[in-house]
Amino acid sequence: MHLDRRQTLAGLLATALPWPHDAAAMTQGATPPETYAAVALQLAARSVERLTDRVAVRAQMLAMIGEVGAKLRSAGIFVAQYTGAPVRLAVLPEYLLTSYPGRISIPDFANLAAIAPDGPEYEALGRIASTQKLFLAGNAYETDRHFPNLYFQTSFVIAPSGEVVLRYRRLNSMFAPTPHDVWSRYLDIYGIDGVFPVARTEIGNLAAIASEEILYPEIARAHALRGAEIFVHSSSEIGSPLDTNKDIAKRARAFENLAYVVSANTAGIEGTSLPLASADGNSSVIDYKGALMAESNSGETFTAFAELDLRSLRAARRRPGMTNYLARQRTALFAPVYAAADFQRADALIQNGQVRVPERDHFRRVQEQTIERLSREGLI
Repeated sequence: MHLDRRQTLAGLLATALPWPHDAAAMTQGATPPETYAAVALQLAARSVERLTDRVAVRAQMLAMIGEVGAKLRSAGIFVAQYTGAPVRLAVLPEYLLTSYPGRISIPDFANLAAIAPDGPEYEALGRIASTQKLFLAGNAYETDRHFPNLYFQTSFVIAPSGEVVLRYRRLNSMFAPTPHDVWSRYLDIYGIDGVFPVARTEIGNLAAIASEEILYPEIARAHALRGAEIFVHSSSEIGSPLDTNKDIAKRARAFENLAYVVSANTAGIEGTSLPLASADGNSSVIDYKGALMAESNSGETFTAFAELDLRSLRAARRRPGMTNYLARQRTALFAPVYAAADFQRADALIQNGQVRVPERDHFRRVQEQTIERLSREGLI
């Protein structure tokens, strides 16, 4: 019997069935650690759009990784001296090494600026994690040998061993390829573990949410249903003294899943025609009750840091009560609705069994078709 992949996924998410785990990427049965510090390192992203040579782009990225290591080391020393707790988790902003692709074509950007999963950039980042004895989370555009001429926006976590223990590809993006656009083939290659990975580590169960995906509760909930306790959120967004949509969403994702959120924003974007501080400020650490523990102002800074207490989080998840929203969630209720709500279609980049490379305008046309479908069915 042929099972529709999208219906299968929706059913699994909604009913919270047990999930298989990749033993190589996770440490099962990790004991709760002592309280430790997490820092959202707010740094300026450096655009590559004015560089046309691949060698120059790679040199700029590696140089910037060196700068990140030095800044993180100094920040970690200060935080440890200030709090008395070592920094065990550091989160870097979205697309820190390259900024966004702009109007560069998808294959050109993949060749110019997307890094390989086994490339020197990850090796250099791994040395930072290893030398500083922490888990390093970040975000980059990444190639995949199974999908030539495409790239995926990837959130990653590197362990103190220097090994990448989590690789999450952004699922909801407006102008870039995602696993959902090549869904059937992506699932065949990576399975559901490659779609919603959770790394079980000695500092807790980590999951990644990329940028504006914090606005979509299903993504965080899918990770929580797989055991996530800490969401690492790399973003590049407008900072404001007013509550932004993302600020509200971060707090909501925290309390509804009883999970910490460590969110690192850019401190502006260098090397573009945009004003520098267009995406700057408000990096934050939020506790599992949705309370803001720390928040940065504008500019490059490490001031969004706080102590995480997994023992308290795990106790709260195991305690019956009205505020245990995760345990009270009746996921099976929603499986039929999600399975039937097939509006933004999967496999948009697969045609006649082949993966095609789209123009940038393809993604706008897909959204227009989705809006038309919603309208035709009387839903909007």
